[in-house]
Amino acid sequence: MSTTTPVDLASRYLEPVQVPDPEALAHVQRLFDVAEPYLAGPELDELFVRAMNESNAWHAARSPFFGKLWESDPAARRPLESAADLARLPFVHANFFKAHEIVSIPEQDVRIRLTSSGTTGQKSQMFFDDWTLRNGQRIVARIFDSYGWLGEQEPVNYLLTNYQPRPGLNLGTSFTDEYLAHFAPVRSAEYALKHTGSGHEFDPFGCVRALLRFAEEGAPVRILGFPAFLSFTLDRMRELGLPPIRLNPKSLVVFGGGWKANADRQVTKPELYRRIHEQLGIPDERIRDGFGAVEHSVLYMECANHHLHVPTWSRLMVRDVRTLRPLGHGERGYAQFISPYITSVPAQSVLMADLVSQHGPEECGCGLPTPWFTVHGRAALSRNRSCAVAAAELLKGKS
Repeated sequence: MSTTTPVDLASRYLEPVQVPDPEALAHVQRLFDVAEPYLAGPELDELFVRAMNESNAWHAARSPFFGKLWESDPAARRPLESAADLARLPFVHANFFKAHEIVSIPEQDVRIRLTSSGTTGQKSQMFFDDWTLRNGQRIVARIFDSYGWLGEQEPVNYLLTNYQPRPGLNLGTSFTDEYLAHFAPVRSAEYALKHTGSGHEFDPFGCVRALLRFAEEGAPVRILGFPAFLSFTLDRMRELGLPPIRLNPKSLVVFGGGWKANADRQVTKPELYRRIHEQLGIPDERIRDGFGAVEHSVLYMECANHHLHVPTWSRLMVRDVRTLRPLGHGERGYAQFISPYITSVPAQSVLMADLVSQHGPEECGCGLPTPWFTVHGRAALSRNRSCAVAAAELLKGKS
C-alpha cells in the first residue's frame, strides 16, 4: 500500500461509469446513475424492475448456463412487470460458484478474478469486467460519501485486520480493504495477518504496538477488516494490563466479515462496540459493520442505529429454509440478494447461506427510507466457507 495516496484519489471512485452496451442496458445505466444511496418509492421500483429485465436478458444471451436456467421456467422468463414479480426470479445459489467458473463475457474482458476463501477449502471464483468492478467500487464510495467518510484530507493511520498483500493474493476481502484505504490519505498502514513467506499469521502484538503508536501520534485512525482480530487485540491489551487509550475522535472502524469458526469466542456487536469505545475512545457512531460477499459485491452498511440497510441499487428477499417460499418482514430465512450491478457473471440474483430477517424502515428510526436486515447466522458452514472462516482458522493454529 502506498503511503503517499493523493487526496483526490478518493474522488475517482465517484466518477461516471458506462455500461458495456448503452442500448441493451439503458435502464441499468439509469439506475446506477442515481447517486443517492438510500432512495425508495414507486418510480425507483419501476426503474429497478426494468433494469433487472435488461440484466436477465443480458445474461441469458451470453451465459449458456443461465440461458438454460432461464428457459427452464416459463414463469421466470416472463418480463417482470412490478417489484412484486421479483419473487419469481430464478436464482443461483452462492455455493454454485464454489464448484463452477461461470461468465457472461469473453475471457479478454475479465479485468480481475477474486475468490471468497483463504488458505483451504472451497472457493467461489468470481470474475469482474471493467463495468462490474468500477460500478461496485462506486457503490461503496457513494455510501461512504453519504456518511462523510470519503475524501478526508488529513492523513490517516490504517490498521487492516485482514491479510497483508502478497503476489497472487486475490481474496475479495483483501481487495476491498485495499481500495477502502484510498478513501483517506495514508499516513501509515499495519496488517493484523502478516505474510510469513509460507502463509499468513495473526500478529496480536504488532496490532497492539500499532494502536499505541497511533494514540501517541494523534492522527485519525481507520480500522478495516474482520471484527474477530480487533476483538482479540483488545483482549491482548487487557491481558497485558494496558490502560485504555484515546485515538483521534475522527477515527473510524468499518468491519467486513464475521466470526465463523471462532463463534465460541464471539462477543455481541453491542459488547464489541462498547469495548472499542472504552479501550480506544472511538465514538459509537463511527463504529460500523458492513455486509457483502464476493458472490454479491453490493455493500450493505450499518446506519447510525447499527442496522444494515438495503441500498438504492439492490433488493433483498428472504426465503423459507425448507420450502424457499418468500417470507414477510420479521421472518427468518435464506437471504436472496437481487441487483443488476453485474454484467460479468450471472449473479444478479443470488441465494446465500446467510440466515436473515428483513424489517421495514419505520422499525429503525434512523430516517433512511429503505428496509434493513439482521444476520442471524449461516447455514452449512462446512460446505460454505468464506474469507472470515479461513482467517479465523489462523487463530486456531492453522495456516
